[in-house]
Amino acid sequence: MKVSKIIILILAASFFVSLIGCSFSRKATTPREALQTYTIARKKKDASGMRSILSIGSIKMLEDEAKSQNRPLDEIVINDTLFPETVTSVQFKDEKIDGETATIDIKNQFGVWDRVPFILENGSWKIAKERYADELLKQSDEQMKQLDEQINQGRQE
Repeated sequence: MKVSKIIILILAASFFVSLIGCSFSRKATTPREALQTYTIARKKKDASGMRSILSIGSIKMLEDEAKSQNRPLDEIVINDTLFPETVTSVQFKDEKIDGETATIDIKNQFGVWDRVPFILENGSWKIAKERYADELLKQSDEQMKQLDEQINQGRQE
């Protein structure tokens, strides 16, 4: 009788531990879900939670930055975010998925929409910060071209 109670307790404990493990390793099934998970982790200053939503390339980039600055990786992860700590809510729109890449537009602290890239890694959507800088450069180039066109139109008139 005592042996069966012990076995039942061990099985119940194992089941409980497996449930806890599953809840922490849940994969982001959409880019929007990944962004929401990242936002929650950012508010909690949970570097591990933030890292879980970053792509392999993003983590490598942050590791290189931490090494070059001789600072802990977690400090870099918490401080190098998509939005500053003073932002209390994140506005986002236009989730676009194209195969294993995606983007979401988020409003930055200046009221301008920035495009945040995502990639699908191992069945989970991750923020691709290594592509974020490229996206900002592309947006900047597009804005400069538009400005050049406006200037050139003014000269022709």
